[in-house]
Amino acid sequence: VQLQASGGGSVEAGGSLRLSCAASGSLFRINTMGWYRQGPGNQRELVASIDSGGNTNYAASVAGRFTISGDSGKNTVYLQMNRVKPEDTGVYYCNQMGYSGLEVVDYWGQGTQVTVSS
Repeated sequence: VQLQASGGGSVEAGGSLRLSCAASGSLFRINTMGWYRQGPGNQRELVASIDSGGNTNYAASVAGRFTISGDSGKNTVYLQMNRVKPEDTGVYYCNQMGYSGLEVVDYWGQGTQVTVSS
């Protein structure tokens, strides 16, 4: 299974970006999908997650500006980023966790760069 993230780029503060992440290969039963980011000099942190029931969770720094959505049937997750700020700059990684048969699986995308200029 490979996760392919796309949609990153450069944007001015106040603008918008939409990230996408699709799984290819043998699909699996999704439990949770999420987006993480790692800013310059920082550790990787959770940005947002969504579970198979549609329940969402956001970091306080992005709540009200970012929206996560997903299609668990297609193993695809999106992150709509609105009113972005320079501190949103970083490499964004998608993550999908679930089950392949009885095995717990945990996959990461390759990361996509987001740069927000002031």
